[in-house]
Amino acid sequence: MVIPVTVRDAVAPLLAELSPDRRRTFGLRLERWWSDLRTAVAAVHAEPDAVAQRLVEIAAAGFAARPEELHELDERRLLQPDWLLRPDRFGYACYTERFGDDLAGVAKRLDYLRELGVTYLHLMPLLKPREGDNDGGYAVADYRSVRPDLGTFDDLAGLARRLREHDMSLVVDLVLNHVAREHAWAEAARAGDARYRDYFHVFADRTLPDAYDATVPEVFPDFAPGNFTFEESLDAWVWTTFNSWQWDLNWANPAVLAEFAEIVLMLANQGVEVLRLDAIAFLWKRLGTQCQNQPEVHALTQALRAVARIAAPALAFKAEAIVGPRDLVAYLGTAEHAGRVSDLAYHNSLMVQVWSMLAARDTRLARQALASLPATPQGTTWITYVRCHDDIGWAIDDHDAAAVGLSGPAHRAFLSDWYAGEFPGTWADGLVFQHNPATGDRRISGTSASLAGLGRRRPDADGAFARMFLAHAIVAAWGGIPVVWSGDELALPNDPDWAEEPGHADDNRWAHRPRVTDADRERRLRAGTDAQRAFDGLAHLARTRAALPQLHGAATTEVLLDTDPGVLAVVRRHAAGSLVGLYNVTPEPRPVTRHRLEHLLPGGTRAGLRDALSDHPVTSGPDGLVWLPPYAAWWVVRDPEPTAPSDSAAAAVGTVIGG
Repeated sequence: MVIPVTVRDAVAPLLAELSPDRRRTFGLRLERWWSDLRTAVAAVHAEPDAVAQRLVEIAAAGFAARPEELHELDERRLLQPDWLLRPDRFGYACYTERFGDDLAGVAKRLDYLRELGVTYLHLMPLLKPREGDNDGGYAVADYRSVRPDLGTFDDLAGLARRLREHDMSLVVDLVLNHVAREHAWAEAARAGDARYRDYFHVFADRTLPDAYDATVPEVFPDFAPGNFTFEESLDAWVWTTFNSWQWDLNWANPAVLAEFAEIVLMLANQGVEVLRLDAIAFLWKRLGTQCQNQPEVHALTQALRAVARIAAPALAFKAEAIVGPRDLVAYLGTAEHAGRVSDLAYHNSLMVQVWSMLAARDTRLARQALASLPATPQGTTWITYVRCHDDIGWAIDDHDAAAVGLSGPAHRAFLSDWYAGEFPGTWADGLVFQHNPATGDRRISGTSASLAGLGRRRPDADGAFARMFLAHAIVAAWGGIPVVWSGDELALPNDPDWAEEPGHADDNRWAHRPRVTDADRERRLRAGTDAQRAFDGLAHLARTRAALPQLHGAATTEVLLDTDPGVLAVVRRHAAGSLVGLYNVTPEPRPVTRHRLEHLLPGGTRAGLRDALSDHPVTSGPDGLVWLPPYAAWWVVRDPEPTAPSDSAAAAVGTVIGG
């Protein structure tokens, strides 16, 4: 697609102060990404040429303002396009203030993160939110300021620089769907500015809101019912998907796209390497639908990504799309958007299936659900996790459940009962979040330790640690970047005082967002403590993973469908050899046939099988069965074929042995 002369003329003054080499670089990137940009804009806006030109001007301004060290980072990332797929990528997510008090405090604790094996650090919302209740920081009042109690943009850039020195990448949230009612755009709209009123979905009466409400579900039915809020200053109804003080943005307005293109590059120029695109599934509104996962969402993401690729290609996008299993892969790019949208996406389905397997002591539903997902598009990968800052919603597909003889609603109810501690024999100690009687939806809050059995009751501490290690081993070897939620590395249980902090009493997710203190961290150094057992286990996973090429994100993943019902078996195939992940989700030993493993891991007759996690050989009995211990997690690989020494080497060995 030919770049219009008007576009080249528009950006020339913006690049005039740059060197000829730098201008040439921008021109080459523009040629590479212009088609992606123009095509994406044309899918959502009636005047694509003008909108695309404006976005290129924003890219040129961001490119010209980019610090020299970040231009160098761009070149490094372009020379290593698989940097997010490498097996040494290992993540950690936290709230800045609950991990290190402020940005400077996080910088002082990087040695701790290095000890854990972290190379990817996600700091939860740190841009300036509204005062008071702000949905954990997701009600942004100013995208161009850091929360004053955390520091400044200079502090953020300094932390990003320190992280790069430690081979860690900084990940920051960008809330796309909505802004706080107190944001300058909303303030201007409430003051009567027609331009900014069009940044939002505003309705003079309830006719259209009622029509939308017929198909749009409620996100927070307990404390924020409905999807629209009457705003007296506008004498109109405003779309508010999440809370009355979070106003949904009108992405059909090209000015909103331009605003966010500027914000994206502003954050990239602070040294942010990954942007978590929050609530991305909700961006486009279409009557008669749930207003999620609409095709325009992917076109808008493609446009933003093209801008970033032109100006700051070291920046990656991560889609926060907590959607049904069959909608997941589209956020990594399929069909016309393949390779053109997000680089990373949350594998919410894997998290749900891990907890489902542990409660049910059965892998058949997980095998059905996970095997049916298409492969990730080339160059993209998953964010895998045992849990995150949010609640766990039981995204069990009814078709998957029926395929293995289960009722979807009944299984979701069982999981809620189990992890709320209400089912006979459960070891879990979670909390019910947002019970919706109309739909039966009962989500669950809780730390990994409390959900796995290290909560108030602790019926079987050894079993709980085994379940925690097993869960993290599954996500660490699945394919993608495994991310540990803050506190789980120390086996912290639910915070018993979560409701005492101002603004937290109505949201029990704060129970699983504990403050991690230096005293907590120090306990990892005391042998036999919960903290030591959990920390050493996860650090071992990170070290072992980093050395296994089979866990590169480009390796293919295959779920075996015909193993023992208590065993999940996953094959990772790579040019360097294959790896079989074997996971016993039951408290009893379960069998795998030696013959099957030999077939999956071809090798010479003298090359044995080894569990890379324990570094022990895999052995079988006379019946050819390999028995997995209760809650075992094995990463089975083929040992190298022994090499016969040459005559000269054999003679040398004989000389040494013989003296």
